[in-house]
Amino acid sequence: MNVADAMTPRDDVVTVELPGTRDDILEYLQERAFSAVPVVKASEDGERYRGLISRDDLIERPEEDQLALLMRDVPTTTQDTTVPEVASLMVDSGTRRVPVVEDERLEGIVTVTDVVRAIADGQADGDTDVGGLARRDINTTYEGAPLTVAERSISYANVPYSVVLGETGDMAGMVTEVDIIDVARVVEGEDNTGDSMAADDDDWKWESIKAVGSRYLPTRNVQIPAEPVREFMTSDVVTVTGKRTSRDAAQTMLDTDIEQLPLMSGDELTGIVRDVDLLAALTDE
Repeated sequence: MNVADAMTPRDDVVTVELPGTRDDILEYLQERAFSAVPVVKASEDGERYRGLISRDDLIERPEEDQLALLMRDVPTTTQDTTVPEVASLMVDSGTRRVPVVEDERLEGIVTVTDVVRAIADGQADGDTDVGGLARRDINTTYEGAPLTVAERSISYANVPYSVVLGETGDMAGMVTEVDIIDVARVVEGEDNTGDSMAADDDDWKWESIKAVGSRYLPTRNVQIPAEPVREFMTSDVVTVTGKRTSRDAAQTMLDTDIEQLPLMSGDELTGIVRDVDLLAALTDE
């Protein structure tokens, strides 16, 4: 199976055009829940692909307004690249989406979800047991922690999720980047970190690097609620066992619209299987 068979074609890809401003892309990244949008520029010979802008680019550079300065280079591929080859590119480069480009023309875009769908449909290898693909290092957060603490935990761990632990240390739920983004607000033109800082005897004192109350992350200008993680987490967590195949896991991820599955052995949490881990099984082909 080649990229041409798995990708979203150009006619169905939403783009933004240079020159432009962040307002041109906010609707897609915030209101329409897109994670990234390709950037093109009109020319006498038609449009030309120029780069990609993701939600993270806007959050991490809130002071920048021009698309030309917000966009970044990412690896590209071609339509005749095989799915295992593009899966290897995604794993090696740490990217979740790869524009499909021919002679500077945007032909489409292929994402991790597209490759996961190919695995679920039997168009790519899906016979590997997920027990051998799971990561044993698991990012966790206590259910009583402020959501701001969970956000920092996710950011520092460089993963899109945190398993939420209850009072006894057992898994109580899951909170993801998407859950946080749903309740976060990008604050334009504000660098105020609030009026009240945590005192030495306050709970979660290390959170005093940021403000409490309205909480603006000082370098990212994102306002995040301070209520406990338990109020935002998913408590009905979908899990997988080690004997299930990557095809089973891929189908479960697609059916439930999630990107990771806790790996369970009986009642014990033993690992985490992310969608990118399913791609890793293809890289040895």
